[in-house]
Amino acid sequence: MDSKLIITPHTKLSELLDVYPQLEDVLIDIAPTFEKLKNPVLRRTIAGVTTLQQAASMGDIPMDVIINKLRGIVGQEEMTDESETDNSSGGIPAWFNAEKITKSFDARETIAQGGHPLGDVIGDLKVWEDGNIYELITPFLPAPLVDKVKDLGFEAWTKKENDGLFRNYFCKLK
Repeated sequence: MDSKLIITPHTKLSELLDVYPQLEDVLIDIAPTFEKLKNPVLRRTIAGVTTLQQAASMGDIPMDVIINKLRGIVGQEEMTDESETDNSSGGIPAWFNAEKITKSFDARETIAQGGHPLGDVIGDLKVWEDGNIYELITPFLPAPLVDKVKDLGFEAWTKKENDGLFRNYFCKLK
């Protein structure tokens, strides 16, 4: 791989760590949630689809902070044009109604065992009825999964309850 990889918000974690393996410990220092990168299964699966922009959301770190720290270590100029995307909005969306939650899937155990809930979630949502809400419980913001669900035409909202509990809600509007 080209050692001149320019670190951007769209750089995948796997690309970054292939070119700059020394940055793994830096990522973990920035946000302890990145400790999961040491799990070989999660490293192969999640790191291959997760961008630095998504990782910043997962770690609750401003994107420019993480990008510029990594760039500084490898001798790249600071990023000055910030185009941040946030998967979790500050307020409750108009479509959310707790009474419309028809399925809740707690993926924390699956993730703890090195699995990924993407297949289960997508399988459930393929037969989802418009207007109903799907709840996915995770130990961190699953930004790549949320983006994939949005690509399928669903609205998404994430509510962070604490450092180890995120409630992700998906709804396909009529």
